[in-house]
Amino acid sequence: MLNSRLSHGAGFWVVASAFLLVMAYATVPTPLYPLYQEADGFPVSVITLIFAAFAVGVVLSLFLLGHVSDWMGRRRMLVIAILIAVLSAVLFLLWHEVPGLLAARLVNGASVGILTATATAHLGELRAHARPSENVIVAASVAGAANLGGLALGPLIGGLFAEFLPAPLVLPHAVFLVVLIVAAIAVACVPETVTPPHEPRRYRPQRIAAPPRSRTAFVAAGFGAFAGFALFGLFTSLAPTILISTFGEHDHLLAGVTACSVFAAAASGQVALARVPMRIQLAVAAVCCAVGLVAVAAGTLLPSLPVFLGGGIVAGVGVGLLFRSAVATASALAESGRRGETLALIFLIAYCGLALPVLAIGVILTFASQTAVLLVFISIVLIATVSAAVVMRRAFVGPASRAQHGVVVPIDDETTP
Repeated sequence: MLNSRLSHGAGFWVVASAFLLVMAYATVPTPLYPLYQEADGFPVSVITLIFAAFAVGVVLSLFLLGHVSDWMGRRRMLVIAILIAVLSAVLFLLWHEVPGLLAARLVNGASVGILTATATAHLGELRAHARPSENVIVAASVAGAANLGGLALGPLIGGLFAEFLPAPLVLPHAVFLVVLIVAAIAVACVPETVTPPHEPRRYRPQRIAAPPRSRTAFVAAGFGAFAGFALFGLFTSLAPTILISTFGEHDHLLAGVTACSVFAAAASGQVALARVPMRIQLAVAAVCCAVGLVAVAAGTLLPSLPVFLGGGIVAGVGVGLLFRSAVATASALAESGRRGETLALIFLIAYCGLALPVLAIGVILTFASQTAVLLVFISIVLIATVSAAVVMRRAFVGPASRAQHGVVVPIDDETTP
């Protein structure tokens, strides 16, 4: 282990804070998109392209670099991930045109892809060193809170900058540039938890694997993760534009609050129902997705902003529960020794859900009305999320003692698609 200036206990909170900050910066641009659109005069479809560039960066870095910390070291890769986020801030500051925005979001996504897997693993290892007798669920809960909590906090911060402070396309990035550099310095003082291999390890991309048993349940889990992240993508990319065009609301803080509320609801639902058996969680997820998405559609048609926002919050709870259940399902189905590969596949599917539907929306918006496109999208996501929850609930049962910890047990290992 390498020497450091911090204890494992202090390092745990430093890494958690850095995780939160990088994830927050990933969603800071959400309420700023209408300002970029106004400054550069590009259509709504370009916003979806800019947002999708972020998701592409996440997917590529997850596949190519998400596992490298296993032998290069957690601390080193965390510092690299944070410095890549710093580079994205520099791009935002120096290059305001559409190509620059695309490049900045792609780089920003790359930092998140590296950070997500590395920080989650590092937090677990640091906590295990600091408190060996503690339940591992504590570190996992902190990692989840930093991940979704950061994504929820970012739009709120961006909205506050845009509404109350000058130079909203400059100041947020300048502030985060400094904050992220400080975070990188702090993380450099955190203990390393990976022992370097005796011999240099040959690089290979992340292996991914679909479990051969209970494929119907795994397909449902992947489908649910894809559809759930598609909803996150919609609120993170187009919520500010929808507020302006449908509800006549130009308040940038409201745009930030709208996106923030969906992620916050997802995180809150996961925490509130953490000890509830998975079958109940999946039932709640199905109901919340159905009711919430119907309310989003109704709010768009009426139009009624409170109904739209309330529907987004309820659907956010459902998507949060659905995604956690999808991860637990994939983990339970994975073959021994291949759990990491199976989980990598689920995360890649989820982040493809963040990018591909939003890209499709951008293309369709060039020849169809925004309301019609939104309603069709909501209908598809509603069917996909509810169907995925129902299939996973039927295919799996969790004994009370294990389901409380998010573990599922397959009923029929011979299920085929």
